[in-house]
Amino acid sequence: MGTISATLDLAQAYPYHTITASLFFILVVNALFFRKRASSLPLPPGPKGFPLIGNIFDIPTDKPWLVYNEWAKIYGDMIYFKVLGQPFLVLHTLERTYDIFEKRSSNYSDRARMPMILELMNWDYNMALLPYGTWWRRHRRAFHEHFHPGVVAKYQPIQSREARGFLYRLLVSPENFRHHIRHAFAATIMSIAYGITVKESNDPYILNAEEALEGLSEAGVPGRFLVDLIPVLKYVPKWFPGANFKRKAARWRKVNVDVAQKPFYYVKDQMTKGTAVPSLAATLIDRLPGDNDPSRREEEKIAQDTAAVAYVGGADTTVSAVQSFFLAMAMYPEVQTKAQAEIDQVVGWNRLPEFSDRPSLPYINALVKESMRWQLVTPLAVGHMCSRDDEYNGYFIPKGTIVVGNSWAILHDPTVFSDPLEYQPERYLKDGRLDPNARNPDVAAFGFGRRICAGRHMSDNSLYAIVSSVLAVYDIRPPLDDEGNPIQLKAEVTSGLLSYPVPFKCTIKPRSPAAEALIRDSFEGDR
Repeated sequence: MGTISATLDLAQAYPYHTITASLFFILVVNALFFRKRASSLPLPPGPKGFPLIGNIFDIPTDKPWLVYNEWAKIYGDMIYFKVLGQPFLVLHTLERTYDIFEKRSSNYSDRARMPMILELMNWDYNMALLPYGTWWRRHRRAFHEHFHPGVVAKYQPIQSREARGFLYRLLVSPENFRHHIRHAFAATIMSIAYGITVKESNDPYILNAEEALEGLSEAGVPGRFLVDLIPVLKYVPKWFPGANFKRKAARWRKVNVDVAQKPFYYVKDQMTKGTAVPSLAATLIDRLPGDNDPSRREEEKIAQDTAAVAYVGGADTTVSAVQSFFLAMAMYPEVQTKAQAEIDQVVGWNRLPEFSDRPSLPYINALVKESMRWQLVTPLAVGHMCSRDDEYNGYFIPKGTIVVGNSWAILHDPTVFSDPLEYQPERYLKDGRLDPNARNPDVAAFGFGRRICAGRHMSDNSLYAIVSSVLAVYDIRPPLDDEGNPIQLKAEVTSGLLSYPVPFKCTIKPRSPAAEALIRDSFEGDR
């Protein structure tokens, strides 16, 4: 989950005197601690900035991945710039991200210090944001144990059940499809992580996750708030002029405490009473050492964090991909027709697709891939940090540089994907089968190197369950105007850490009376 910030609008975020004092602080620090470059090699190319403040006025404020993609046409596939002394390097090709994040992973797996998000907002339960080291590895190991490719199949019954519930909610109120999408994923992960059944509306667990992720989207990377570039500002009192970030952080911190602790403590209480249902949290709690064991506190923290990161990650990130799928089906009816024809041939009309059908549905699998590529959930991956001075491809990369892969550019490279802005599942097919030589969106959609998203296999299964089930029984069409004519939709997305399609309308109707009966029967069968 994440990106470097492209919304560093200091003029709005901080009053003049705060900026002036901060710049004076930077001047003093630079004067006292200026370090001569450790290499005679040049820095990578990029826009020239001003002394002290660097490229603060060049940073794009809207959809930065697109702006950086344009910069790449001028400066090449490596773009270097500074903001208030913090160096950034944006990579635009798969070759560069592989060389840096894979081949040199020992030097490019750390995260920049983020006082706003980790220290003030209490996002320290999210291993994706933790510094590289032993604590991160312990979290990663615990999460991987329960979500690696060989184990995620055990969650498929829950994913199928919630997909059927989603179909029924679409039948009752199709106009609320965006809410139903979010509910489906939240219900899935809350059942898996905590054994909790969420409410149909205004569920407190879902609302907490949504608010926490809104905060992450705004403050999720270094640079969005001045405190990330000048950590000493975290000691500024909340009442101080320009300290609105402290007030925001206090609100988000409370939400994050609830996200990480409330469902976990609920499971602990249920286990004490002997009424807990099987879940990830229950398994982790059951394995904890005794109360008197000196390692108990740390192990319980890791268990709590593991369940919480599954909760917030599974409840939201794939939501964007499913929203993009609905938009694509309304915009590309010929794709929908092909996908439905394949399901009808392989599955028939008397049942919904199962996970066992997946190997026999190459077009559906291609459609799932294209839904991940077309409008990326994280167009700019979370920034890695260079742990020590490095030399690469004739350039010097200073220690502390935040290095970001432009995932959008990699998955919209016109030399790899013809007509990259179009939605074309066929790009992954050859002779009616999945083409193993086609670029898989996984190479960039989930991050890079050792920090690649550990929940990607679960996400892929969830996306397949929803996509195949919806196409089996529903037709998705563009909305109609007052005269009954289709309204042309556009593929527009929001800007931020997590990107979503701009809210849109579409018509969703059962394909036939038989399809409607199947929706009702499948839902009733799970009750």
